[in-house]
Order: sequence, then C-alpha cells, then structure tokens
Amino acid sequence: METPETDNTWKVKTLLIGAALGALAGLGAAYLLTKRAEQSGQQLAITPGKGVKLGVLIAGLLRSILSLGED
Repeated sequence: METPETDNTWKVKTLLIGAALGALAGLGAAYLLTKRAEQSGQQLAITPGKGVKLGVLIAGLLRSILSLGED
C-alpha cells in the first residue's frame, strides 16, 4: 500500500519537469528575440499590442494543455 508521501511524488515530478520545460522554453524564446534584434540592428521593443497577442496565445496554449487530461 502506498503511503501519502509516495503518493505525492508524481505531483512533485510533474511540477519540476513542467518548471524545467517552461524555463527552457522561455530562455529559448528570449534568445531568439535578442538574436533577431541584433541581426536587424535594432533594440528589442515589444508594443502593448504585441504583448496582448502574446498573452492570448499563451492563454490558448495553457487551455490546450489543460484539456489533455480531460479524455
């Protein structure tokens, strides 16, 4: 029989893997943005409109991830 401690290990593993993947994805996105800005010779500038678009895209991605467990 599983103890409460071992029962929660899957939660901790899931959170740690999710945090690591999120950090790597964010680092990759920041790298690509700065590289593009350097290539164009301009400073990186994200307008409020672009920020809203990005927020909506991220919200949609999170909704898609949440729907994975509904099968």
